[in-house]
Parts: sequence; C-alpha cells; structure tokens
Amino acid sequence: MNLSHCFLKGSIVKNLLSTEKYQAIHELIQRAPVFSEIRDLNRFEEAVFEREKVISTGIGRNVAVAHAKVPDTDKVLVALGISVKGIDYDALDGKPVHFLFLIANNPKRQEEYLKLLASIMRFIRNDSFRKFLLEKAASKLSPDEIGMSVRDAFLHALNNFSSQGKPKSKGQISESINRGVEKKAAAGGL
Repeated sequence: MNLSHCFLKGSIVKNLLSTEKYQAIHELIQRAPVFSEIRDLNRFEEAVFEREKVISTGIGRNVAVAHAKVPDTDKVLVALGISVKGIDYDALDGKPVHFLFLIANNPKRQEEYLKLLASIMRFIRNDSFRKFLLEKAASKLSPDEIGMSVRDAFLHALNNFSSQGKPKSKGQISESINRGVEKKAAAGGL
C-alpha cells in the first residue's frame, strides 16, 4: 500500500470560485490536473454527486471530504480545493466549507482510501494549520507551493498513523476512523 503519490503537483486548487456545493465539486474536478488520469470525469462527478445526496460530506470545521469509487483508476487520487470565500455546503455544523477534499478511489483500493482519509482527518483538524492554509491561499503562493505544506502535513500524519501500530484489517481502520469521528461529533467538533 503506497500513498506517496498523494498531494503532489496538480492536486491543489487555490481560490475556488464556486460558492455552492455541487458547482464547487465540478470546479475542483475540472481544475485539478490530478484527475486527468480518470477516463470518464463525468461519471466520476455523477458518482460524487450521488454520494452527496445520501448525506453531506461537509464534516464541520470548514472541511468537506467528498469521495466516490472510480474503477478506471489504479490508485487513490486526491485533490484539495481551497475557498477563501467559503462554500455553502450543508455541513454538519452549518458553517461554510473552505477546504474541499475530493477523493477518487478504486473499489479494490479500499484500505489505501481509508488510510488516506484517516491521515487527512489527523492533519486538517488542526485549527492553526487550517488558518495557515487559508492565509496561503489568499497570498501569491502558487498552488504547488501550498501543496508542499499540505504534503508535509499529510506525510507526517501518515507516518504517525503507521507508527502507532498498523491495523490488521480494513475493518479495524474503519473502526478507528469511526471512533475518531464519533468522539469529535460528541464534543461538538467535526
């Protein structure tokens, strides 16, 4: 399982212009070069929209993690769109989303997807880091320069996740994520 390709060049879109959930997802799919590997972007977009109709992936703290299964990619793909204005996303806490993560994963790569998701949750929950990213998005830094900070935070979270004892199964990873989300929800966070 290798996630070293995540948050490399072409995975960060700063200054998303759309302020509505579905338009922002569409914009991120179109603007993030990382998704050029997907043969049928329309099918990917439709799958993300269908998933959003089940329940919003706006998890709180100005963060959303939209996702869909895509069989025509051989690895997990992820992009981050940053909106300084905020996106009306119907998030669990009612706040606008400034950080829209979008994940495309092959159903056969579920363990990688769960590890990616857990690592994102670890680094994005840091209030100071989210503030730092918003400031950088409003600056003249390029998306790839911002991406270096995101990648560093991601790799740090991924390494910490791995060093704390690798779960033995996909079920254990899911349980770990669910426990973390439940704790945050009970505390009024995420």
